[in-house]
Amino acid sequence: MSQFALPDGITSSAGVVDRDGVHLAYAVSGTGPVTVLLLPTWSIIRSQFWKAQVPYLARHYRVVTFDGRGSGDSGRPSGAAAYTNGEYAADAVAVLDATGTDRAVVVGLSAGASWAVHLAAEHPERVSGVLALGPACAFDIPNTYREWLPWDEPVDTTEGWAKYNKYYWLDGDYDDFVRYFFAQMFTEPHSTKQIEDCVGWGNEIAPQTLVDTTAGRLGLEGAVAEPIEPVCARVRCPVLVVHGTRDHIRPLEYGERLAELTGGELVRVEGGGHGIMARDPVFFNEILRGFVDRLHPPERPATQDWTRARRRPPRALYLSSPIGLGHARRDVAMATELRRRHPDLQVDWLAQHPVTRVLEAAGERVHPASRWLANESTHIESECGEHDLNAFQAIRRMDAILVNNFGVFRDLLDEEPYDLVVADEAWDVDYFLHENPEVKRAPLAWMTDFVGWLPMPEGGDAEAALTADYNAEMIEQRARYRAVRDRSVFIGNESDVVDTAFGPGLPLIREWTTENFDYAGYVTGFEPTPPEARESLRTALGYRPDERVCVVTVGGSGVGAPLLRRVLDAVPLVRAAADDLRFVVVTGPRIDPGSLPSVPGVEVRGFLPDLVDHLSVCDVAVVQGGLSTCMELTANRRPFVYVPLRRHFEQNLHVRHRLEGYGAGTCLEYPVASDPDALAAAVLSELDRVVDYKPVETDGAARAAALIGALL
Repeated sequence: MSQFALPDGITSSAGVVDRDGVHLAYAVSGTGPVTVLLLPTWSIIRSQFWKAQVPYLARHYRVVTFDGRGSGDSGRPSGAAAYTNGEYAADAVAVLDATGTDRAVVVGLSAGASWAVHLAAEHPERVSGVLALGPACAFDIPNTYREWLPWDEPVDTTEGWAKYNKYYWLDGDYDDFVRYFFAQMFTEPHSTKQIEDCVGWGNEIAPQTLVDTTAGRLGLEGAVAEPIEPVCARVRCPVLVVHGTRDHIRPLEYGERLAELTGGELVRVEGGGHGIMARDPVFFNEILRGFVDRLHPPERPATQDWTRARRRPPRALYLSSPIGLGHARRDVAMATELRRRHPDLQVDWLAQHPVTRVLEAAGERVHPASRWLANESTHIESECGEHDLNAFQAIRRMDAILVNNFGVFRDLLDEEPYDLVVADEAWDVDYFLHENPEVKRAPLAWMTDFVGWLPMPEGGDAEAALTADYNAEMIEQRARYRAVRDRSVFIGNESDVVDTAFGPGLPLIREWTTENFDYAGYVTGFEPTPPEARESLRTALGYRPDERVCVVTVGGSGVGAPLLRRVLDAVPLVRAAADDLRFVVVTGPRIDPGSLPSVPGVEVRGFLPDLVDHLSVCDVAVVQGGLSTCMELTANRRPFVYVPLRRHFEQNLHVRHRLEGYGAGTCLEYPVASDPDALAAAVLSELDRVVDYKPVETDGAARAAALIGALL
């Protein structure tokens, strides 16, 4: 059974129930007195299509999902008779029984809406309400988006909806049909990720199984299809129908008819397609939660004291990206500067590990709601190979996590008043506020140190098209909803921005950034150690006068372990030429120091809150290609070798461009760094080198705080 991206604080379990020889894989997420049953839909996709709903709903309810027969991890019986609406409804009852669920709010998409109606009509005691999304019920209504062509007879064309044909699936080009179908499912612009997900799921099912499921719904090949209208008339529970006005799978008239027959409500989504739960998850989650809460009103907190606005100290909610610790250090520095300008400012942090390690060391307050955040670093680590991370694709595949985390953010702002939101590369907040501008609750300051998703050569034309589409969507969002961001701050200077286009026919990144951002200069979060103070700091850190020091660090995530091992392989060669060189290998908070081999002359440490001090006095450093660590070394004028993660567009393109502008560091590609001799030679070449970097400004935090503080 597919697992969902749940926060650590949410319980989950999985199981299998057998009904008449067909095993049904189910999952239960969350706890509580109210259960929401998210039904499967047509077997062309598995229950993972609810991935943007389950984590959010599981914070509020108990959520049950299952892969429908013919899909995912459930059984695939043969023959159309095994796939009628009645069979699917009976499967739902079996799952309710297996999970100990007496009664549930039932949600169905497309064909799943028919099964929800059957379940509610035949087992009214088990269903407290039905939400039907884009119902594909068998009403006798013309489909204005599809020309009529027989499904179970050969046709002499394969254009358009002629692909929806039994013989084309079995003997033609099944993949072509899958791609076409899901392009029709998501008619909204910039739906590349949703289409990609569904195409992947669609290719998990054999064409013959899809034929059986379709014949079962249509009442063909020995299956009996009960008319849906009389079933609708037997539904007595509340019904809510949600339907897009640009649904090319089932036009709006189908939703209108279901609402009419069941006495239900209808919500029209102007411009929406068939997969609203995936394309507009924030909206859909809110609609669904509102429906459930109407049926099962939650307990309301007791009336609380209230403070007049003029008596409240100003409050800021700060979000710092968990992908790397550099964001946290600079954000603490900016929060400190904000407090200098507004001494009564209260700052709460919505943050997750490993950022929380930095915040706790700095005495900052992490808001309790942070426990509901799904961990982004864990996802990034799961996407990484040996010093290999396609950062663009990894973030694309983090979509369900971002939906969940935006839901946490939104709920928090609905419950507590804040005068300012500061978001440092909190991609979920920026994207979903632009998609749902009506939910904005406070002034927003958005910060980033790079602009523009860029393709890596290995990705070819496909990745170039995807990055351009993502950039085009962002450009359109900013042009349409400029008021969403009250301040856009670039952490750096104009020359730090790459001077290339967002994509074919799109603006130049540097030119667009200058028009849409304020430049704060780089924010280090510290004052560089002057040369005359280095010796005393070295002594305080435990370094001897008669030794030189090489600091090796790979940032705050766990993706850097392979590089640490490559460095350890090269240590004997380096020390053979420089036996006074002491290596300090810093694993960070997410790599176990004990997982690395012991090497003479090497000291392995875990998380170092004062890592920047060690970097400021080292004689040479070996680091990953992350911006923050590289800029800390640049500001302190230390020689260093940096090894960007393979296929990581930010490290290889944005960061490298910036470092070349400063004349800082020596870049080593990982295949070269994997050769101990080559890596040792690079370290020895950098050791004690007199550098001539362009100076890094020291007032970046103050400049950024001045820009942001003006919103208070």
